[in-house]
This record gives sequence, C-alpha cells and structure tokens, in this order.
Amino acid sequence: MSTILSVKDLHVSYGAIKAVRGISFDINEGEIVTLIGANGAGKSSTLNTIAGLIKPVSGEIDFKGENLVGVKPHKIVEKGLALCPEGRRVFTQLTSDENLDMGGYTRTDDENAETIEKVYERFPRLKERKNQLAGTMSGGEQQMLAIGRALMSKPELLMLDEPSMGLAPILVQEIFDIIKALNKNGTTVLLVEQNASMALSIADRGYVLETGTITKTGSGQDLLHDDDVRKAYLGG
Repeated sequence: MSTILSVKDLHVSYGAIKAVRGISFDINEGEIVTLIGANGAGKSSTLNTIAGLIKPVSGEIDFKGENLVGVKPHKIVEKGLALCPEGRRVFTQLTSDENLDMGGYTRTDDENAETIEKVYERFPRLKERKNQLAGTMSGGEQQMLAIGRALMSKPELLMLDEPSMGLAPILVQEIFDIIKALNKNGTTVLLVEQNASMALSIADRGYVLETGTITKTGSGQDLLHDDDVRKAYLGG
C-alpha cells in the first residue's frame, strides 16, 4: 500500500492565532482516514491548507510525490485531490445540474458527460432534481450535491469536511454509507467529522487533534474504544 498524501510539520496561522502547530500524518491509497477533535482544533484549517485555500506558515504537503505548497487550488484539483467543504457551499442560484458542471470545470465536456451519469447513478435524487435550484433543496440533498460536485473531478483523494453537519440521523447514516461505497470503489478519503463515533466506525485510521496538535493516533476501532477518546468525544 503506497502513501498518497504525506503532511509533514505543518504550521498554519491566522495572524497571531496558531491554528495548526506542526502536525504530521500520512494517508495510504485506498484508506479512509479521519481527523477528529473539538471545534477550533485545526481540522478544517488542515483540509483547507491541503486544498491550497490557505497558505501554511511552514511545512510540507506531498501528494503522489509532489509538494503542493504554493500550488493554486484549481491545479490541485487537476492533480486528483478534491475538497467537499464544510457547510456544503453549493451555488444556491444554480440548478443541481449546473452545480455538478461547475465541479468538472477542469475537465472536458465529454469527460464530464460520462462522470455526471455516474454521479446520478450514485445519487438518484440529484437526477430527479437536476433542474431544481440548489438553494431550494433539502440539507441532505445539498450535501449529496456537494459530494457529487467534488466527484466530478474524479479525485483519487476526496476530502470531506463535516459532511453530516445539520443532518437528521437517518440522513447521516445515508451519507456515511455513501462514503463507504465511494471508498470501496477505489476513492481514498480524508474525513473531518464532529460525529466522532460514526467517523471512527468507518475509518481505517484516525488522528485526534487538540488545539492544533495531534495527541493520539491509531486504528479507527482502537480509537473508538480508547477511554480518553470516549470521554472527550463519544459521550462516555
């Protein structure tokens, strides 16, 4: 199993605020890896920095043998790495179909036509609502649209930031089933998720972030049964 992403000694700051303090971690091809932690731990900052949306103070981000630091976000997408952002961030005044088209902007029309059919196979509800404005869709449908839009670039590594946020429990299960299916079909996943129990239950490995540093790492199952993790994040 080869390493697809390697983050080394990453530091991220917002002015005087140090959001990420020298974290290092690896993701292997075919894994689901989750970052868990409280609000403000540095999880989203880590994903946004990997995606090129934030410039790190220092550190290395190596994707398939290439350093991503300083690479423009759209070029990172072209290299096979996509981010499904926190809060979904769909284009509310565009239709479901148009949102998906936006996700494939780095690829040709012919490539997108093939990919959009695969997205519709995975998300039949999006096909039913292909001409509906995204802003009028339910929260669960918008989350599916945000994931589908990220998949339009055919990423080798998909980063998901809080995909279950604000969703009813039955929809949370549906979203996690989708993540497992995507992974089974060959997509490597880096997952940031407040629902630590669900995240760890599907993850091969996990990292616990506290105030910008990694304090624990282990298999998903080991962390799920770790007393400290249970007390801090799992309500037990």
